[in-house]
Amino acid sequence: MNLPTPLDRSIRTRSLLLCPNPRNFLTKTFSNNKLLSTLTESSNTKRLKTISLTSSSTIKLLHGPISTPILRVRVKVSSNDAQSIGGEEGEIRGPSFFEFITSERVKVVAMVALALALCNADRVVMSVAIVPLSLSFGWRQSFAGVVQSSFLWGYMISPIAGGTLVDYYGGKVVMAWGVALWSMATFLTPWAAETSLWALLLMRVLLGIAEGVALPCMNNMISRWFPQTERARAVGLAMAGFQLGSAIGLTLSPILMSQGGVFGPFIIFGLSGFLWVLVWVSATSSTPDRSRQISKYELDYIQNKNQKSFTFENKPKKTKVIPPFRRLLSKLPTWSIIVANSMHSWGFFVILSWMPIYFKTIYHVDLRQAAWFSAVPWSMMAVMGYFAGVWSDMLIQNGTSVTLTRKLMQSIGFIGPGIALIGLTMAKTPMAASAWLTLAVGLKSFSHCGFLVNLQEIAPQYSGVLHGLSNTAGTFAAILGTVGAGFFVELVGSFKGFLLLTSFLYFSASLFWNIFATGERVNFDETD
Repeated sequence: MNLPTPLDRSIRTRSLLLCPNPRNFLTKTFSNNKLLSTLTESSNTKRLKTISLTSSSTIKLLHGPISTPILRVRVKVSSNDAQSIGGEEGEIRGPSFFEFITSERVKVVAMVALALALCNADRVVMSVAIVPLSLSFGWRQSFAGVVQSSFLWGYMISPIAGGTLVDYYGGKVVMAWGVALWSMATFLTPWAAETSLWALLLMRVLLGIAEGVALPCMNNMISRWFPQTERARAVGLAMAGFQLGSAIGLTLSPILMSQGGVFGPFIIFGLSGFLWVLVWVSATSSTPDRSRQISKYELDYIQNKNQKSFTFENKPKKTKVIPPFRRLLSKLPTWSIIVANSMHSWGFFVILSWMPIYFKTIYHVDLRQAAWFSAVPWSMMAVMGYFAGVWSDMLIQNGTSVTLTRKLMQSIGFIGPGIALIGLTMAKTPMAASAWLTLAVGLKSFSHCGFLVNLQEIAPQYSGVLHGLSNTAGTFAAILGTVGAGFFVELVGSFKGFLLLTSFLYFSASLFWNIFATGERVNFDETD
């Protein structure tokens, strides 16, 4: 619809996106304004050049060889023009809270959250089962650490390849295969444990390989379904499922073990994963424009927000199968994410793997109570993670720079747990220890609004492989932490020194992040 332009309106500038056929689009859009256009295109190189228009209007095209024309239009409309270009005077209104929570994009992120809950539940079952298994097979604490860390051997292999596949095929397909494989590994763990130790380790490695694609898939789906001003809360929702998976696994596993034996949780969680795959494949879409359930308003809102810069690629790039690893690793913002992910994983897996044993050995709490004490902090992390996401989005919407917002969130996510772990070393009772641990793990969730969202901001086209790179480094750090904690406790006989070391590493990683991180897009496609 074309609206009349008031004669006293000052000259303004408007950007328009022209695609996919520039010739047809220009003719249709500017016919009512009687604007003449000329498109010059080289037949050999297909380099788009300049379109000249009358009525004090100019259009500049993106220069360079491209396969699908992407045009950026700058139109100056003066009081001499009778009608406005494009006809829309404002942006699409934002959704209300009810519209947001009932939207199709929230349904998608809810399915992602459920997948991450299963992901974490499947991995923490062994944290509870390791106590009776160690008694049954006569494992020492150091070897129990090896059994638990075998998951991380596989988890270190897959993220880079998985992230590349996510960038190439999209999050929906890769996530479906990942959940199917890790559910199979979980379901077959009882058979493997009864067969041989090597079979058990193989199933744990397969579990790690399959779960390595989960977070890159989460990032890919959120970047496609949510505009930047909603991504932190979307990550908060997804990671809330991840943390609740820990709480569910640690709380339900002792109950299921008491009813169905030590392998009962593995069977139940494995079957749940197969059910999730059926729903995911049939009820979700990889992108909003492919969804059959999405409303026109929601689709227009997502596309309007994502195209605010008015540069848009209709389809994901599939020309570069092998990403530019050298250029990715040549930038300090990449290393800030790698360091942050490494520290986050170190603290996460040490706490996740050793808390049931920690409460049993330090405070002599039985297994059921230990699982409950260990589950409380992860529930708090899920709640605080969502509110951190809402706060982060509000800061950006109110004008705070993306860079400052990410640095603030990550500082809270590292300095807070560092201080809390120092308090944990001085706790005298199980309740006091659980309180300090809850504070440490709850504040860790602010990291999800730091480095985890920052992946989509500095390299949206390589977010999957960049997540894979940082996850691989994080997994290596997690292996060192998980195995090192076992040997440290065996040699020294106390967790205190190891917790103080972890606290120091938190402070150091926070300093590195605040010096080198950025919220701006980094150019990885051209050499400096």
